[in-house]
Amino acid sequence: MIHVLLIEDHALIREGIEAMLSKTDDVSCAGCCSTPHEFWQVLSLHPVDVILMDINLPTVNGIDLCREVKHKYPAVKVIALSINDHPAVIRQMMNSGADGYLFKDAEKMEILTGIRTVMQHKQFFSRTIAETMNKTNRSSLPALTRREKEVLNLISEGLTSRQIAEKLFVDFTTVESHRKNMLSKYGVNNITALLALAIREHLLDA
Repeated sequence: MIHVLLIEDHALIREGIEAMLSKTDDVSCAGCCSTPHEFWQVLSLHPVDVILMDINLPTVNGIDLCREVKHKYPAVKVIALSINDHPAVIRQMMNSGADGYLFKDAEKMEILTGIRTVMQHKQFFSRTIAETMNKTNRSSLPALTRREKEVLNLISEGLTSRQIAEKLFVDFTTVESHRKNMLSKYGVNNITALLALAIREHLLDA
């Protein structure tokens, strides 16, 4: 029996996957969590073979969470759940130790095949992700646009969105839109993580 732990903050997705696992003979649901606190509790108390992990949780970056899980529980397999199909984000997750990457709208058989595949010590990707990864050899993250770079530089100087809007002579909502777009583009959950990534990958130097 393969014991699966799910961490996903969207109730409908969580309930759907839980219901699917409950009807499978060789897979059981060790727990369904919506927060990191619940997640660590279940992981410490129950045997877990595979984790299905949302990479865009409200309070934690799934990429960092995956890295921490792999450090503490190296034998546990991790399959990312996401709507983000950018190769650089996928590679970030895989570089953090993930064993697979699935879209949240994956069909039942694809999810079950992914779980069974990683248990055989093989990687597994959703079909469309595998096609995308095969078509590109890009290893770099997507570049910042000129305006995104301006906004991020000003954020790094400690300016608020309203102060940035005044400085760049744009609407407050425009600045907020740039912030949200950058978070989505790089698969991070907050500005602190975005700035750390930008510094590490020299995005502001490009």
